[in-house]
Amino acid sequence: MTPELALELLKPIADGIPFNRVIGVTLESMSATGAEMVVNPREELTNNPHSGVLHGGVVSSILDVVGGLSALSALVFDRELDTLDSILETFLKFGTVDLRVDYLRPGLGERFTAFGTVMRSGRRIAVTRMEFHNQDGTLLATGTGTYVTG
Repeated sequence: MTPELALELLKPIADGIPFNRVIGVTLESMSATGAEMVVNPREELTNNPHSGVLHGGVVSSILDVVGGLSALSALVFDRELDTLDSILETFLKFGTVDLRVDYLRPGLGERFTAFGTVMRSGRRIAVTRMEFHNQDGTLLATGTGTYVTG
C-alpha cells in the first residue's frame, strides 16, 4: 500500500472522530512508521484568553490522537489492510493503555503540528513517540503512548 492510499483510507476515519473535530486536529500524512496531524488554535482551546497559550489538555489530546493514528498506520501497512471495513474492524479494537506527556514550552503559536513515530508494533500492543511543534518548528511537548491494538 502506498502512503497516499493509506491517507485516503484513514483521513475520513481520523477527521470524522467527533473529538478530533472539536479540537480541530486533521490528519495530514502517514506512512508505515507514523503520522502527522495539524491543528489551528482557537480561543476555546486556550487556558486563558489573554495569554493565547494552548491548554495542556488539548496538547496531550493531540499527542494521544497522533500516537494512536501512528500505531494504526503501522498496522495498516504491516497487515496490508486495504479496505475501509478492514481498517475500521482493527480501529474498533484500539485503546490507549498509557500516555506520558512532557510539556517543554508554552503552547504559543498560530498553527501546530504533531508527529507520531512507531517505536514498536506487536500483535496486541504498539508503542509510539510523539512530538508537538508550533509553526516555527519549536518543540513544545513530547509524548510516549502505549496502545492496545487487538
